[in-house]
Amino acid sequence: MTARQDDAATPAAPDVKASPDRLYGRHRGHPLRPRQQRLLDLTLPRLRLDPSVLADPARGFGRSPSELWLEVGFGGGEHSLAQHAAHPDVGYIASEVFENGMCSLLSRLVPDGQEGTAPVPDLLRLWDEDARALLRALPEQSIDRMFLMFPDPWPKARHAKRRFVHPATIQLVARVLKPGATWRVASDDPTYQAWVEEVMGAQDLFDTAPPATERPEGWPPTRYEAKALRAGRQPLYWVFTRR
Repeated sequence: MTARQDDAATPAAPDVKASPDRLYGRHRGHPLRPRQQRLLDLTLPRLRLDPSVLADPARGFGRSPSELWLEVGFGGGEHSLAQHAAHPDVGYIASEVFENGMCSLLSRLVPDGQEGTAPVPDLLRLWDEDARALLRALPEQSIDRMFLMFPDPWPKARHAKRRFVHPATIQLVARVLKPGATWRVASDDPTYQAWVEEVMGAQDLFDTAPPATERPEGWPPTRYEAKALRAGRQPLYWVFTRR
């Protein structure tokens, strides 16, 4: 994908159905173990982003953040926790609806048996509902950086409307990102990679550039990336900049 030029002809938008206002996929995998249930019952409420502060999300943290970053679909949480550790003054909102993934992140934060008492980070907040609802509720131009790391590719053509990178969702993402803010996207799925190229090539809200074929500096690894590399799949890494 090449950077769009102001005088270039606008490509036709992908011919897809509207993104449905509902979630697809599993909310839970294998049955939760007692430790996982305690994490959801005792730890998650202490880290959950309070919906009452979404008009001014900086108020949802334990102290004032220097910037606000958002990750959609954090999987096992490795990327979110690495970014949070590397940028301790940034307010990091990590979104995930899959309960087992949420438990994976929470288990790295508090010791077993201290789910309700161990200290939790003051600049990390979790969102366990549909990320699109969060994007609608956040103020315009309130997010400094956003991440979408190895999302569910929904590889069948009839499921294209379920992909997070979607013409309708791009409007939501652009609304909350500040001018000059970056949106990082990574995928190892060839169908999704081609889809990202098509969708982002047909919009005029973000400046685009060819994806990197090696993980750039400052992009923490994830287990999904490691799995892709073991299987011989080539990840691609994009940076889209809000105009």
